Amino acid sequence: MVIKVLNDSNALAKAAAAHATDSLRSILKTRPSVRLVAATGASQLAFLRELTSARDIDWTRVELFHLDEYIGLPQEHPASFCRYLRQNLIDPTGITNHHLMNGADDPSRTIRDVCHAISSAPIDLTFVGIGENGHLAFNDPPADFESEEPYLIVNLDEACRRQQVGEGWFATISQVPDRAISMSIRQILAAHEIICVVPDARKAHAVHACFDGEVSPMAPASILRTHSNTMVYLDKDSAAQLSAATLSKLAASA
Repeated sequence: MVIKVLNDSNALAKAAAAHATDSLRSILKTRPSVRLVAATGASQLAFLRELTSARDIDWTRVELFHLDEYIGLPQEHPASFCRYLRQNLIDPTGITNHHLMNGADDPSRTIRDVCHAISSAPIDLTFVGIGENGHLAFNDPPADFESEEPYLIVNLDEACRRQQVGEGWFATISQVPDRAISMSIRQILAAHEIICVVPDARKAHAVHACFDGEVSPMAPASILRTHSNTMVYLDKDSAAQLSAATLSKLAASA
């Protein structure tokens, strides 16, 4: 894992998107398609805007999965990650091959179907963020680092649910579902390459916990440190609490 610190969130989004487009182009030069996993949430919006502005990628050759979805939330709900991906990635690019999880469907059947699809071949590239509580996808602390299942039903903790209210997806915490389908930690780590996009001061404590502390289920995104082909993009605000020793060991020049 390598950390790259940019001056601000706009520079972060541009740098991460340039990296992602280079990776997509490289894969498509030698292979008929790319298997991609995309993250959602407010922290990913600027990155996805930059990414989808790239016009020399044949998005019809991209097979898309997503990390997580609320259980019991219809696709039309403003907080649905299916809706988010349609608006911010699928519609702008014309991706036609996607595996969106409908949160209003039976979760066991949904998991069965998406597990079958994602297990058919390796994942080339995965985009992730880090939650305010350190979560990776919807794997809140203490995260399950051992499950071999590609997707799991998980319980969302209060910090995670409050983050969704703070980002404006829900008016009150009582409206936030308390369960979700999440890609497992091991499935995330199975990707050939991971690009992690983490802007803003509100993520600084989680960044510190995940990259200055021990690799631990209590700081789920700390597990990214075990993946040799992960680049974490931070801005100065999200990196503000990182120790000099961590920056010296993990940071690349921006």
